[in-house]
Formats: sequence, structure tokens, C-alpha cells
Amino acid sequence: MKINKYNSLVFALLFGFGLSSQAQTKQWTLEECVRYAMDNNITIKQSELDIKNSTIDKKDAFGNYLPSVNGNASHSWNVGLNQNITTGLLENQTTQYSSVGLSANVDIYKGLQIQNTYRRAKLSIIASQYQLVKMQEDIALNVANAFLEILFNKENLKVRKEQLSIDEKRFARSEEMVNAGTIPRGDLFDLKATVATDKQNIIVAENSLLISKLSLAQLLQLKDFLDFDVIDDTNAKDENNILAQNPVDIYNKAKEIRTDLKIAQTNLEIAQKNVVIARGAYQPTLSAFYNFNTRASYSDIVTGTTINTQNPTSQIGFVDGTNQTVLTNNFSPVLGSPDGILDQFSNNKGQSFGFQLSVPIFNGFSVRNNVERSKVSLEKSKIELEQKSLDLQRNVYTAFTDAKGALNTYESSVVTLEARQQAYNYAKEKYDVGLMNSFDFTQAQTLLTNAQSDVIRTKYDYIFKIKILEFYFGIPIVPIITK
Repeated sequence: MKINKYNSLVFALLFGFGLSSQAQTKQWTLEECVRYAMDNNITIKQSELDIKNSTIDKKDAFGNYLPSVNGNASHSWNVGLNQNITTGLLENQTTQYSSVGLSANVDIYKGLQIQNTYRRAKLSIIASQYQLVKMQEDIALNVANAFLEILFNKENLKVRKEQLSIDEKRFARSEEMVNAGTIPRGDLFDLKATVATDKQNIIVAENSLLISKLSLAQLLQLKDFLDFDVIDDTNAKDENNILAQNPVDIYNKAKEIRTDLKIAQTNLEIAQKNVVIARGAYQPTLSAFYNFNTRASYSDIVTGTTINTQNPTSQIGFVDGTNQTVLTNNFSPVLGSPDGILDQFSNNKGQSFGFQLSVPIFNGFSVRNNVERSKVSLEKSKIELEQKSLDLQRNVYTAFTDAKGALNTYESSVVTLEARQQAYNYAKEKYDVGLMNSFDFTQAQTLLTNAQSDVIRTKYDYIFKIKILEFYFGIPIVPIITK
């Protein structure tokens, strides 16, 4: 059931491709494919966003040089039993208060952590930019591989169609020879089976071509892959004569330009900054502060006093000897409206400023552990850089050996094809005069078809491996333009 669903999907795609191919007006070059991928590939867009994040982190690090300034304001209601700030007595009342303030703080010295954090942020931007370039390089190689895969499938399909055309003509000729009694009817059945096999091979080749186009279209983020096609560029030459270079020279050049090493080197520098930043926590920190505040009350204030008419005097004691009562006047406060809000804010202003020194003495080994942890990360970065260098050396020598081997295989396959072509021509002459049966002739033809496929396969394998070797030598698929 799964096979039937798959075949239905493939045939539907092939049918849609056949309908749309007539309206096709554009064939993409390799350079156009690579540049389009640079502008539209999702992975590259994510790397570009990473650069923006690193830029924001740099702004954060620069902000540590600047003072922090904060303003505050509040308005409160006190309901119920609370102290009257005017009389000092507890009363059941509702009072309102407003206050505003401003505070500023600036780090003067923090173990050089601010300076080193800013330097680390700049290194992080460089690392993100290198990461974007690496992603572009990887996408370019992937696009080139997918591009060459389409060319391979197109040539393979062409060979299969040519083979079908030859077999159909041979089948028609064989029918005439059978009717004339020149060859037995059994040979005609073999040819009929051969034609059917050729048609099956064409369907497989068409499916492979369609899938390879789909793969490249998805890599380019194209939605309509049915109208997508590439220019047939089948030049299998070492135009830059890269195989004439010495592997040592290619490796030395690669060490200077390879983005992998630049990323590893930048990560090492970041790890070194992390160690310095962690050690800065051992040192004391000095900061300066400034605070300003003022307030206003909405409660009545005492504007004066007057004799309490209900209880004008009260006894406070007696005179010695005469026992005469000593009285005092009882005064009651005279309340008035509070001053204006702006006047109160102006009259109640207060300021404070100074310096604050913090000396780390013991923090549960947290500073020490952070330093040790950053040292471990530094060692890992050193090992990673060394490993990247070893990997690059191995990859360069492997790429050089693979390219040479691919060239030799391609040249051998060309020689084999020439020999198979001569053998086929000889077999065809014998078959045409009745000196060879259909089975033996079909075997010669199959060997020729296999040789043609081997030439196509080895040619594009050689082209791609040359591209990889050129890539290590600093020759890009197309010049990469960073934004």
C-alpha cells in the first residue's frame, strides 16, 4: 500500500512537471543558485540574527560604563488609627502623602570586569560574523553538490532516452527480419523485454531528476520547484589547475583563510577574557551614589494655639507651705490648610551622596569556582583549536587524494567507454548479418550503457571534489558577500 501511494505521488509530480515545463522561461546558473540561497536560506537568516544579538550584547556591555539613574514617585493613603505627624497623637483619620525621588549609581572600579566584558562582547560579534561566513560556505557547497546532482540526473536521463530510441529502432528492424525469416521469433521477445526495461529505467531516471530538483529548490527556499531548472554546464576541467598545487601549500593557505580555524581562535580569545573577568571578582569594587527625595502631605498643619474654652486651665501642683493650687492654661492647636504641594516639595528636599566600597572576603567559594570553571573552558577551547587544525590537515590531504583519485577514475571510465563503444559497434555489425544472437548483443549493449553511466557519475564526482579542493585553497564557489 505504501508503494502504491508513493508511485501515485511521483506520477502526479511528474505530470505537473510536464505541464509546467512548457511555460518555463528561466534556467538557473550555479552562481544564481548560490546567491539566492545566501539571501533566502533559513539557516543563514538565523546566523544573521545571531549577529544582531551579539551587537545588542555589545551595547549592554558598553552600558556598564554609564551610570544608572532611576526616578521614583509614590502616593499613599493611611486609613484608621495612625499617628498624626502634626500633633504626634494617634488618631482615627485618613491621611495622604506624596513623595518623589531620584537615585543615581555608577561603578568606578570593578576589577576591570566592565572593560573586559566589553572586549569580550566585541569578540563575540566577530565570532558570530565568522559563523555566518562558515554557514554561507557550507550552504554554497551544498548548493553546488545539489546542482551537480541535477546535471548528473539530466545526463543520465538523456542516456536512458537515447538507449530507448536505439532499442525501439532495433525492435522495429527485428520485426522486419523476423517476418523475412532472417532471425528467430525468440529474439524479438528478448528485444521487447529490453524496450520495456528501458522505459522503466527512464521512469526511475525521471524520478531521480525530479527529486534532485526538489532538493535544490528546498535548499534555496523556493516554493514552486516544478518550474525550476538549471543550466546544463557539464565542463569537467580543472580550470584553476588546483591539482598542480602541493598539498602542503594548500594546507598552509587553508590555515590562513579557513573560517573553522578563525571561529576556534576567536572562541579561544573569548575563553581567555572569561578567565580575566572571573578573576576580577577577587578584587574590591568601588561605586558612587547620589539620592534626592522630597515629599508632601495633604493633612492640616498647626498654624497657632488658642485657649481651650471648654477646659481653659488644669492643675499642675501645689505651692509648698500654703498648699495653694498651681494652674496652667490649656492650649489647643489651631489647624490650617497645608502649604501648596509645590511649596512642600520645594521645602522638604533632601539629598545624600557618597561612595560605597565592597571587599570580597568569603562567598562560599563561588568566585574561586567560577575562575576554575572558566579555566576549564579555556583548556577546552585550546584543545578545540588544536583539533580543528588537525582536522583541517586531514581534510585537505583527503580532499587532494580524493580529487586525484576521482580524476583517474573519470579518465579510466572514458577509456572504458571508448572500448565498450567499439565492442558494441562490432557486436552490432555481427548482429545485423546474423552472426550474433539477440542475448549476446543485448549484453554488449548493457555494458555500453553501464559505461556511459559510469562516465557521467565519475565526471560529476570529479567536478565536486575539485570544488572542495578549491574551497580549501580559498577559491569559493562564488564570491561570498557579507551583509
